[in-house]
Amino acid sequence: MTQIDPAVQKATEEFRHKFNAVRDEIGKAIVGHHEIVEGVLTCLFTSGHALLEGVPGLGKTYLVRSLAQALSLDFSRIQFTPDLMPADILGTNIITEDPQTGRRHFEFQKGPIFAQIVLADEINRATPKTQSALLEAMQEHSVTGGGQRFVLKEPFFVMATQNPIEQEGTYPLPEAQLDRFFFKLIVQYSSKDELKLIVDRTTTGHKPEIRPVMTGDEIIGGQRLVQRVVIAPHVQDYAIRAVMATHPNGPYATEMVNRYVRWGSSPRGLQSVVLAAKVRALLDGRYNVSFEDVHRVYLPALRHRLLLNFEAQAEGLESDAVLNDIVQKVPTATEAAA
Repeated sequence: MTQIDPAVQKATEEFRHKFNAVRDEIGKAIVGHHEIVEGVLTCLFTSGHALLEGVPGLGKTYLVRSLAQALSLDFSRIQFTPDLMPADILGTNIITEDPQTGRRHFEFQKGPIFAQIVLADEINRATPKTQSALLEAMQEHSVTGGGQRFVLKEPFFVMATQNPIEQEGTYPLPEAQLDRFFFKLIVQYSSKDELKLIVDRTTTGHKPEIRPVMTGDEIIGGQRLVQRVVIAPHVQDYAIRAVMATHPNGPYATEMVNRYVRWGSSPRGLQSVVLAAKVRALLDGRYNVSFEDVHRVYLPALRHRLLLNFEAQAEGLESDAVLNDIVQKVPTATEAAA
């Protein structure tokens, strides 16, 4: 068995400790939703962005605010509405006057995108033009305004929310824009015990004190550690085949994919699966990716990257059902060899 470098082992333990410390701080405010919290933190430590979908009142906004407090990072919230303009997000040029010379000149006034954690609340309520302004910043980590290019401060993390039930007056994100999000996380209803705890906390004057437990530099260090995690060739090959299986009529496509999928995942989907699996490995105390790590992150990494056809929509089929079928049908390298 290969010996792990003591320095690597120490870095792995520190990553787990810090990750769990942030999760525990968020847990002071957020009841349940453990997989959602872990998914959001996975996006953060892979330099990705998260899209949360769920009905109103499930704590999506509270989650990202609590995250910002636990990380002591600059936080801003953008409430997306149909009349929101790109300049309301990015910023705009304003005329300022020099008090000494009296000369006027244009100066770029930075918008709310110039934060480290940005909440894009109900992103599908804004027009495609305004959505694109945010997504460009997500991809490039920079903003161009007034003829200048401004680099956003790292770490830069966007968490967008959308409501799946109210579709009147909304502008659903196109598939090409959805692809910019690392994970799509589905926020479910709380259980009976969780609801009791929520009521006890929120109707008795209880105000959780969330303390900062991680700095921006430590987050960037964690992101670098994640990229160095080892993935063996046979595990990487499985991840590639599992993503290629989403391509209809491809060499690894399942019968369900050929029947219900119009377009499969892009290469970004594979990148998300591999990076998220590396985070899972670190959280399990390992410095190498396993097949199980790939399975754990497969759905949130790819569910928004499949475009289903009309037959799937008519039958009420969700992309998760197709992805679960792929996980069951596509063999790992060990199974293929057997």
